[in-house]
Amino acid sequence: MIEKTLVLIKPDGVQRCIVGRIIKRFEDAGLKMIGLKMQWIDKEFAKKHYTEDIAVRRGEKVRELLLDFISEGPVVAICIEGVNAIENVRKITGTTEPRGASPGTIRGDFAHVSFSYADNKEMAVKNIIHASADKKDAESEIKLWFKSEELHSYKTVHDTFIL
Repeated sequence: MIEKTLVLIKPDGVQRCIVGRIIKRFEDAGLKMIGLKMQWIDKEFAKKHYTEDIAVRRGEKVRELLLDFISEGPVVAICIEGVNAIENVRKITGTTEPRGASPGTIRGDFAHVSFSYADNKEMAVKNIIHASADKKDAESEIKLWFKSEELHSYKTVHDTFIL
């Protein structure tokens, strides 16, 4: 099934100058970028991304830390399309907590901070990247970050093998 999903390279990934290396991993896997932009968001926009349900699941303090973190520098937003894109992107990204992310994943290779360390420092976990959790999240997040005219359809060499 061809799906679309959202990836955000968070301010720590942008500040560390690893945007190109991250994009390469998705392209190497045969996934296609159909939308790409850099944006410095404010807290009001961040609240639309990190909705109230995050506070219910993780607590209001964690949500506040996430809002501060994602608005502290530019974010690279990418809409990715491909076969089972949501699942495949999440595999490439690695688990949310970098400490447990497998080597070879983006978080496993570029981050190492644990939840407990971040909690002790009262900071958000600097985990480089966000990837939509499921189809529902992907649809709403793509609509939040991209206008329809910012998403592009085109063929790649990989399309020859999957269509």
